[in-house]
Amino acid sequence: MIPALWAVVLAARGNPPLILIGVVVLGTLATSAAGCVVNDLWDRNIDPQVQRTKTRPLASRALSVRTGIVVALVSMLCAWGLSLYLTPLSFWLCVAAVPVIVLYPLAKRVFSVPQLVLSLAWGFAVLISWSAVTGTLEQETWLLWGATVLWTLGFDTVYAMADREDDLRVGVNSSAIFFGRYATQAVGAFFTATALLLGKLGWLMELNGLYWVALVGAIALWAWQYLRLSRISAKMPNPPLYGQIFRQNVWIGFVLLVGMSLGFV
Repeated sequence: MIPALWAVVLAARGNPPLILIGVVVLGTLATSAAGCVVNDLWDRNIDPQVQRTKTRPLASRALSVRTGIVVALVSMLCAWGLSLYLTPLSFWLCVAAVPVIVLYPLAKRVFSVPQLVLSLAWGFAVLISWSAVTGTLEQETWLLWGATVLWTLGFDTVYAMADREDDLRVGVNSSAIFFGRYATQAVGAFFTATALLLGKLGWLMELNGLYWVALVGAIALWAWQYLRLSRISAKMPNPPLYGQIFRQNVWIGFVLLVGMSLGFV
């Protein structure tokens, strides 16, 4: 929802139609619901072996596979209905996003950096929402897309650090395993690149000082997160910290959204 709202606000130059905001919010909720269920269907035999995920409804067998399939189909149907409100380009981008969302859980079995696939799925939120406002994709769209992909790759690599030992034991891939002892540095590089792209975006769109205050605040929080991560090692993980940093990025996203919303005042 956050990058989708970023795109709507920026594409509409700070004055997005309220109906479109409602469609985007409901659409992202429906899509996220479908993606989460599809992920848990794929991983229903893996999640019980991972400490963080073993209590998920399908993993713990609290819900049946049939229930999961029904919920996924209902969520996708809701998302499809909402997508009919969008422009033709946005609609077809929604269609293109479906296989990425559905196949993301498979990526961890065959691809060394599955978090990149998730990041590309998140990137569709920017492309769909921006084109829903303008009917096209612009240079600014791709800057926001790149920032979203890199931001997601950063915080989801942190998320993967919590499961590193379990993933190695089970035999699935993650960016935390791929980058190994350099995972923290990789996260720092992703957050730095995100900040640079958001900075160029703000400059091109001539956003005012309120946007830059929000961006500086986000950069300060990313730097603080990097420093905290740099004090721990792969041999002595800190799962609570990883979860905390992951959740903090939700609020960082909202801080940036406020800055973008006020950046045209």
